[in-house]
Amino acid sequence: MKDWMKIKALTAGELLKEFELSDEDAVQCLVPGTAPRVSIENLTNAGHYLDAVKLLAHALPKREAVWWACLASRKVQTPDTDQPNVDALIAAEAWAKQPTEDNRLRARLLGKKTGHKTPASWAATAAAWSTGSLAEPGEPEIATPEYMYAHAVAGSVALAAVLSEPDDPTESYRLFLRQGFNLACGGNGILTAEELQYG
Repeated sequence: MKDWMKIKALTAGELLKEFELSDEDAVQCLVPGTAPRVSIENLTNAGHYLDAVKLLAHALPKREAVWWACLASRKVQTPDTDQPNVDALIAAEAWAKQPTEDNRLRARLLGKKTGHKTPASWAATAAAWSTGSLAEPGEPEIATPEYMYAHAVAGSVALAAVLSEPDDPTESYRLFLRQGFNLACGGNGILTAEELQYG
């Protein structure tokens, strides 16, 4: 079993303070005093996918988390995707690869332009919320809350799962979570054919 080397939080309890579970039954899957991996895998195995996504989004480092949102967003883009959403995803990917302030500001602009209604829009917003100030350029700085980016990441991944399979997003959730697990292990989130088949 590969080590989740990218997860720095020592316990799930540290992260669970930052968001609310969507399902009360999910509480039974949590082991707050142990490494986040235990609770994330318990949630996944019990089918509490949204809560697993939320916890993993908070556990991953910022760049890996934003890249995870990009992978999910890329999965649901089609030739019919409008140009602002295409650009929003490109901006989020650019920040994940090179987290400069210019790339963050471009992601912020495109996150706003796309109205926070699509996975790509939320991926761009996650990049924008990862560093820097919430204020407009030139205005006094407003510190971004530490885990604000994770809420946008979780929104992006969850929305992508539902858009991918509106009737039953189970398989999409499981795919995206496997990608997240790969990132937690230090991978790039791109799964091999074998991993896709046997995940």
